Amino acid sequence: MLDLTTNYLGFKLKNPIIVGSSGLTNSVEKIKKLEEHGVGAVVLKSLFEEQILMEMDNNANQNYHDYPEAHDYARYYTKEKNTDDYLQLIKDAKQAVNIPIIASINCVSDKEWIGFAKSIEDAGADALELNIALLPSDFKQGSSENEQKYFDVITKIRGNIKIPIALKISHYSAGLAQLVEKLSWTKKIDAFVLFNRFYNPDIDIENKKIISSSVTSSPNDIFVTLRWIALLSDKIKEPLVASTGIHDGAGVIKQLLAGAQAVQMVSSIYNEGSKHIETVIKDIKDWMNKNNYTSINDFRGLLNQKNVENPAFYERTQFMKYFSSYKDSI
Repeated sequence: MLDLTTNYLGFKLKNPIIVGSSGLTNSVEKIKKLEEHGVGAVVLKSLFEEQILMEMDNNANQNYHDYPEAHDYARYYTKEKNTDDYLQLIKDAKQAVNIPIIASINCVSDKEWIGFAKSIEDAGADALELNIALLPSDFKQGSSENEQKYFDVITKIRGNIKIPIALKISHYSAGLAQLVEKLSWTKKIDAFVLFNRFYNPDIDIENKKIISSSVTSSPNDIFVTLRWIALLSDKIKEPLVASTGIHDGAGVIKQLLAGAQAVQMVSSIYNEGSKHIETVIKDIKDWMNKNNYTSINDFRGLLNQKNVENPAFYERTQFMKYFSSYKDSI
């Protein structure tokens, strides 16, 4: 009998497929449906630091001139309302399903939202995923200042909660390998999720305006994560979870071969529906049977940097060797 189980954040998942933070996980009904189709765990739709702060300020400014004392009340109410809804989702989901429920906070600083973490733990969340989306676009801040935010956030959060913490990070770093290693050394986090998916702007040339690019990923988006999972998986003791561009069973298998402990899927489930999870699981089982593997541990990391014949392959950055074989079609 095939064993697809994997250990993540102290839990034994029935398979390595986790539905990532998204609209797919913002209600108990949706989470129950995901469980029915075999998902290993879910990450709840994120509570956004910037959303909370913006709503607090909007409500406060709306009433401030007529009722000065309303400023504090509006800030308090908005904060509590967002938190209450989120905490209730955690409580209800924990009662409704048997898979791990991982809460999520999308943050960019170590400000007042930190206090939410304890309430999330008290509500019964099995773990917390910190999605720290750093875009190093500020000309006044260097790389060390930007990356210090990771350390500031996890230090404060770990001081407030005891449940496992997964850190979802950006691939924007001048020294990504060393950054992950130093974060690992803090012993304040229990897993890394590589990588968060940014909102990407596009330009409508007909109307000359800024628009959003595609919200969902494509299978071609898998390769940045695949490279870094392979480079880091034998050097970082914490589990690594692959995110972005994983659309089918082949994508899951690739990440496991590179050394991932689990994967997060979102876009393909948006496109195909929650039943797609069953298809992915079947494809993994078929491949394992074909290759005579009985468990994921039989092949996890088989093709990470440590185990391949030419370790430099994952560090190749130039295409010259491959383009040279292309015929000139002009």
